[in-house]
Amino acid sequence: MNKLAVVAFGGNALLRCDQKGTIDEQEANAYITSNQLLTLIKKDYDLVITHGNGPQVGNILLANSAGAILHGLPDMPIDVSVAYSQGFIGYVIEQQLRNVLNVNNINRDIITVVTQVLVDKDDPAFKNPTKPVGPFYSSEEAERIASETNSVFKADPRGRGFRKVVASPQPLSVFNIKTIEKLARAHEIVIAVGGGGIPVFEVDENKFQGTNAVIDKDLASALLAVGINADEFYILTDVPKACLYYNTLQPTSIDRMSVKEARQYIEEGHFADGSMRPKVKAAVYFTTQTGRDSLITCAELLGSDNEGTRITKS
Repeated sequence: MNKLAVVAFGGNALLRCDQKGTIDEQEANAYITSNQLLTLIKKDYDLVITHGNGPQVGNILLANSAGAILHGLPDMPIDVSVAYSQGFIGYVIEQQLRNVLNVNNINRDIITVVTQVLVDKDDPAFKNPTKPVGPFYSSEEAERIASETNSVFKADPRGRGFRKVVASPQPLSVFNIKTIEKLARAHEIVIAVGGGGIPVFEVDENKFQGTNAVIDKDLASALLAVGINADEFYILTDVPKACLYYNTLQPTSIDRMSVKEARQYIEEGHFADGSMRPKVKAAVYFTTQTGRDSLITCAELLGSDNEGTRITKS
């Protein structure tokens, strides 16, 4: 049986903070990131790709608001915007990965599964939004938009400005997880749980409804990876390694940390909400549940000796 890997693309896989977000930019970024997956694909891994959607879903929400104000179009809730982003990001990754495979004479089907994820409607995250979405703003712009729209903004931990934040409840279960695993084990490349999945909750018994939230894609990806019994779990980000004392004069890169050490660093506040903290928590969850290592790294280091930050059981 082939090894099964879950690879969580960071938001910069499609859209970087210094870009406007044109489709040309996003396709070019997706091609570069897809090309870096060849290390795993050429080793004949079964593969599930997940992805973030913070910049894209924020832009969709802005477009929705503009359409409502200028043209009287109905404003769509966040769960529908997440579904929009899943569809178009899945399309972009699927197309660019296929282009990479074609160049390398590799014949594999690629399938995007628009995925719902169950959350608790009473999750405390709804009272404390932490998930950044959309573009960066100056403090003055953020203050103005917040007063006009009743939105919440928080400073970016890396000093790049202010971003709107929304609720990010804990993912509880992934819909259609058996089908996702079956497709992946059949050697199809599956794109699933995009943007952390479309957040839904149970209104009544056997009745589901969407809710205004964006689930953290790393936590949802870890839940998926455990559920399909993945052999390896990779979290790709735009920095090569997790760091202690990040954004100070003496940041310290972490090559390796145990689950116990990772939990200690989380408690000590070394990792920021909406940034490295959920990535470390996701890696801890996967490693705790499976006993297998997790890896936080950038796409450029996949398969290299300097591989990133490895999280181990002990």
